[in-house]
Amino acid sequence: MSFAVADDVLADLGQRLVADSAGALTEASVAFGELTLHAAAPGIVQALTHLRDNATTPFQQLLDVTAVDRPERAARFEVVYHLLSMTKNRRVRLKAVVAENEAVPTATGVYPCADWYEREVFDMFGIPFDGHPDLRRILTDYGFEGHPLRKDFPMTGYLEVRYDDEQKRVVYEPVKISQFRAFDFLSPWEGATYALPGDEKAEPK
Repeated sequence: MSFAVADDVLADLGQRLVADSAGALTEASVAFGELTLHAAAPGIVQALTHLRDNATTPFQQLLDVTAVDRPERAARFEVVYHLLSMTKNRRVRLKAVVAENEAVPTATGVYPCADWYEREVFDMFGIPFDGHPDLRRILTDYGFEGHPLRKDFPMTGYLEVRYDDEQKRVVYEPVKISQFRAFDFLSPWEGATYALPGDEKAEPK
């Protein structure tokens, strides 16, 4: 038995939600069996309030807040909210485009559970939320530099952490990738202090 909702049903729902939103929602689209709504970042609280209090399809639960980084765009981030209507068994995705260093109004007044979700987005992407009651990192350590889910964040990070026996404390140091050497791949024993007979380095041609 399939529980998928037909695209035309989702499209009708999206059009109705946009029409009833007094301009808070700007667009609706359906792709891969999912309904996506769009709102301007400054009006995100109005948009979420409309979805929560909608008379026919109320989205009572905020499931998640996350973001997408598209550094090739002038406004590089999309803040994404996932909502569930428990009474109508409908899900919707709400997106707002945000420029770097642009703040988004906090959704904690509409959905209190947005508290930790927004802290995670702030920690991982560096997107601030205006009016958040306690906006600080939640996944990374104190003193962590950068935001790990940005596309321009190096995979190695900027700092490595270790416990120093002499100082008897955790210390932060710049990342050192000392395990990498300049391999020339001419010998399987490159870097070794000895070579077995027959494994001598080949003469360059």
